[in-house]
Amino acid sequence: MIRTFIAVELNPSFGEQIRQIQERFSDFDLKFVNPEIVHITLKFLGDVDESMANSLAETLDSLTCEPFEAQIEGIGVFPKPSNPKVLWLGAKGNFETLHDDVETVLKLFNFKEDERAFTAHATLARVKSLNKDQKNAFADVLKELKYTKIGSIQVNKVLLKKSTLTPAGPIYETLHTAYLD
Repeated sequence: MIRTFIAVELNPSFGEQIRQIQERFSDFDLKFVNPEIVHITLKFLGDVDESMANSLAETLDSLTCEPFEAQIEGIGVFPKPSNPKVLWLGAKGNFETLHDDVETVLKLFNFKEDERAFTAHATLARVKSLNKDQKNAFADVLKELKYTKIGSIQVNKVLLKKSTLTPAGPIYETLHTAYLD
């Protein structure tokens, strides 16, 4: 079994800006994602049989969403500012259509459909714990960075990725690249 997901990668040149944003939250008990591997997950597939990888790849090649330009901007949290669990970087563009397209082509594999509405984002950190004072200070930094603009990307491919969890953090490997056209 291999742990898999479908993603859009960010421009590698965004790494330094992401690192600077993460540094602004360094006073809090967060587990940061390595800026080099920050990405937008379209669909987390979980553990799949390794023999399914080729079928998944072929299916992703049938995506019909056209390429689009996306803005990488805004800093937010899930589920809500008063109880942050995930710190994220926002993404604006035709992601909902792309996500729906991915869900549609994967239907024959019977993956569980996402229960929540899709929100395009790139996870920057997971919140371990915050006491009341820290929550207020965290909210202040969040408010200050809310409208941060990183840049734009051309979304013209989606990647089937393998994720290997290690104590030092996940290691991602691209199993397939599906080009949008």
